[in-house]
Amino acid sequence: MTDEDKTIERADSEPSTEEEIPMNLRSINGNEPTEGNNQLNSSEEKPQETPTESNCLQRLRETFSRPPRELLATAIRNATMIVLLCALVWLDYGSEVLPGGNVFGIIVVCSCAMIGGKLVGLIKLPTLPPLPSLLGMLLAGFLIRNIPVISDNVQIQHEWSSSLRSIALSIVLVRTGLGLDTKALKKLKGVCVRLAMGPCLVEACASALLAHFLMGLPWQWGFILGFVLGAASPAVLTPSILLLKKEGYGVKKGVPTLLRAAGSFDDILAITGFNTCLGIAFSTGSTVVNVLSGVLRVLTGVATGSLLGLFIQYFSSSDQDYSVWKRGFLALGFSELVVLSSLYFGFPGSGEILCTVLMAFFAVTWWTRNKAKVENIVRVAWIVFEPLLFGLLGAEVSVASLRPETVGLCVATLGTAVLIRILTTFLMVCFAGFNIEEKIFISFAWLPKATIQAALGSVALDTARLYGETLLEDYGMDVLTVAFLAILIAAPIGHLLIGLLGPRLLQKTEHQDKDENVQGEPSEQV
Repeated sequence: MTDEDKTIERADSEPSTEEEIPMNLRSINGNEPTEGNNQLNSSEEKPQETPTESNCLQRLRETFSRPPRELLATAIRNATMIVLLCALVWLDYGSEVLPGGNVFGIIVVCSCAMIGGKLVGLIKLPTLPPLPSLLGMLLAGFLIRNIPVISDNVQIQHEWSSSLRSIALSIVLVRTGLGLDTKALKKLKGVCVRLAMGPCLVEACASALLAHFLMGLPWQWGFILGFVLGAASPAVLTPSILLLKKEGYGVKKGVPTLLRAAGSFDDILAITGFNTCLGIAFSTGSTVVNVLSGVLRVLTGVATGSLLGLFIQYFSSSDQDYSVWKRGFLALGFSELVVLSSLYFGFPGSGEILCTVLMAFFAVTWWTRNKAKVENIVRVAWIVFEPLLFGLLGAEVSVASLRPETVGLCVATLGTAVLIRILTTFLMVCFAGFNIEEKIFISFAWLPKATIQAALGSVALDTARLYGETLLEDYGMDVLTVAFLAILIAAPIGHLLIGLLGPRLLQKTEHQDKDENVQGEPSEQV
């Protein structure tokens, strides 16, 4: 073949290859190529976006597609709730929500106390539990009162603050009644009674003696101050003791159980003694009549509390819907009714205290299975009123009204009473089977003061304001100042001493998890 024939054959073969391309496309897709395919092919030819632009867009999408978490989400949610609450209350009360109103002051004190508690809780020391948040709440209220610009706009009337503190006191009483452990009392018997009664009574008498001769208080007010200082704080003691118990310190001798069981009875004794002395201080007439009326109130409170406890037992059985919530509501409702009605009718005394405690105690005797659930409901109410209680207590203390000699005498009274309490506690746990290291630990563990001092510290001042006598208000302010200093000094010191001395003085026992695992291995193999 010549060269011309070869070129003609090549020219004839080239169109055939061009026709095969659309045929192949049709065979692959099963359809003829459309305009969309042509556009896709053309888009591939366009310049693509740079990697930086695509990364930025992707980050923005991820940021706004997921809601905020942790601290930012908590701050936004709490701020929104506060604004919503202010808006709703403003529609009903108007000027009360504005600066200078009662509702505005309560919201500011509660919010700042919560923030202060969170900030103090962030302070963590190695091998120690976090510091109690109540210190931050107390300092937040103190700063609100003593910063000029803020104190001018945050004003709460005494009637409002007194009612809120009374509600908080009723919650404390319900928690105390629910915390009574009869099994531990039967098991520990004598040492628990000695530890609950001895240090409290001795410290109350020593404080009354010091307050009378150093601070110039009358004997009735001296014993009021003594019983305010005589109680140990479960808010500081319980978390530290539970941490030591979890790690196995003192479990063999039952030290954590002893402290928790005796703490509830110690608080009941202090509250009862305080209200008895308060009733005597504000009573009129002969001493015999006052003593008989006090005994009558105690008997009435015991009978009423027992009947209310049995009522809650009987009419909130477990077969009802939401029985746990009903039990919690009845316990809190009756306790607040008893405490507020005693203030309304002007009957300060120990009757309503015993009534509330015994009501909670008798009501919980048949709730062994649901006791923890009821305690959780009461704990929710305490979470709301705890910042109000400590914040309002701190807001009562003004630096301008304090005299240096008064503060010095208060600190001297507090320090001497605490030393006497430590020595008394050491003597009360002698001959109870503890070694010298455990006795020293129990003596210092009985030191913290917080909840009861905050609940009772302002009650005397509120009662004095009802009578309108300046001298009585001065006595009440002295009691409140000592309670404030007791929380500020004894709470962190006691917290640190429990955390530092526990691992060094208590014997550590291994947990029984290993034994339980060893016993469970054969059954698992079978």
